[in-house]
Order: sequence, then C-alpha cells, then structure tokens
Amino acid sequence: MLSLRLGDLTTEECAALLRSPHPVALLPVGSTEPHGPHLPLATDAILSERVCEVAAARLREGGVTAVAVPSLAYGVTRYAAGFAGAISLSPETTEKLIEELCAAYLAAGFARVCVVNNHLEPAHVDSLARAVARVPGALFANQLTRRWGRTLSDEFRRGDCHAGSYETSLVLAARPELVRDDVRAGLAPVPISLSVAIREGRHTFVEMGADRAYFGTPAAATREEGDDLYQRLATMVTTEVRAALELADEASP
Repeated sequence: MLSLRLGDLTTEECAALLRSPHPVALLPVGSTEPHGPHLPLATDAILSERVCEVAAARLREGGVTAVAVPSLAYGVTRYAAGFAGAISLSPETTEKLIEELCAAYLAAGFARVCVVNNHLEPAHVDSLARAVARVPGALFANQLTRRWGRTLSDEFRRGDCHAGSYETSLVLAARPELVRDDVRAGLAPVPISLSVAIREGRHTFVEMGADRAYFGTPAAATREEGDDLYQRLATMVTTEVRAALELADEASP
C-alpha cells in the first residue's frame, strides 16, 4: 500500500502509482491568513490536506488510485488585510499557479487532477474556477455550490464560519495540538455572516465587525463535528472525481 501523500513517495513508488489505471491527483489549496486568536495561520491548508487524504483513502477503497499531492498554502487573502500573517497573492497569480500546477500533474501522467480548496474568499474561489476551466482533465470540488454547501453545517450555511465552530472543529479533528483551547473557550460568539457582509460591500474583516479575525462560535467546536465534516467534504471530492472518470470512460472509443 503506497502512502496517501505524494510527497512521501520515492520516484520509483510514484512511477508505480502512475502505472495504475486512471491515477488521480488531489491538489489541496488553502491560504496563509489569520483565523482568530485560537487557530493557526495555515488552517485552510490543513483542512484541504486532510480532506484530500480522507478522499484518497475512500477512492482507493473503490478501486481508484488517488493521492494527495503537496499543498498550495497561498491565495487571494484581501479580507484579512491589516492582521499579522495575512499573505496575499493577486487573483492573476493565483489563477496562473493553479492552471500550471494542474497542467503539470496531467503532463506527469495523472488521468485527472482535482483541486480541493478551503479558503473561501470569493476572488480566490473565482481564480481557481477560471484556472480549472482552462485545463482539460482538471476539476474543482467546490463546497460553495448549492449542491455541496447544503450538506455541511448550519454555521457554514449561515456564512459565519471563518474560524468559528465549523473550522475550529475541523482543525480539532486534524491537528488538535494547534488549537489554543484555553483561548477559544473564552471567545464570545460573533454572529456575523461573511456572505451578507460581502454583499453589503464590506471589504475587510474589520469592516465586517470581526476585530479579532473570527466569526461564528469557536467555543462550540468539537472533534466529533470535525470528523463528521471531513466525511461530508470527502464525499464531495469522491463524487466529483468518480463522475469525471465515468465521463472519460464514456468518451473513450
């Protein structure tokens, strides 16, 4: 059994993986930005990496050789402007990076590459969607679509999920040692919907009313909720990948 993480493989192990029918690369994408006083700057990348690993394991159980490839932990991060650790790329650079990474994995022998993202700033998500649309063989598992967003938590659907119960639960399930539990226990709820604030034309977390870079209810997070959410997010990825592979099979002579 080869590792679920491409970066752990040797070149010969990678070659063996590529000889399997329809090998799939799962590309985790995140950001480097503040997630309140209780979560690490790498939160979004941590989430995407774990989703890719869970999805890769489930795809392999179903006969699809999938692997989580090294993550891209940068993107369009403008809403966090003014907070320490907010590192932003332009939409153009983000788009080009994703386009070239997808094309490179396909050129390396993967049958499909699926972008798995957990940094949900609209300009960032739009950059990923445009990049994937230009690369035949690439796909984007996007939880902001109506199909998948409704399968997640109430807090996610309300839009007050940045570093709230939703993301805190996911980090608790993946990297509990990185959650500052003594801090989050004392954080008051910030019931402000990012989606509503964005529609109202507010451009930073501070303008939206989150002066500590978190929304929602971090104190309500649990590892059990995080484990459940990873299964739901992995279902999104595995469903999208299997559908893409089935279309490819139907198109083959």
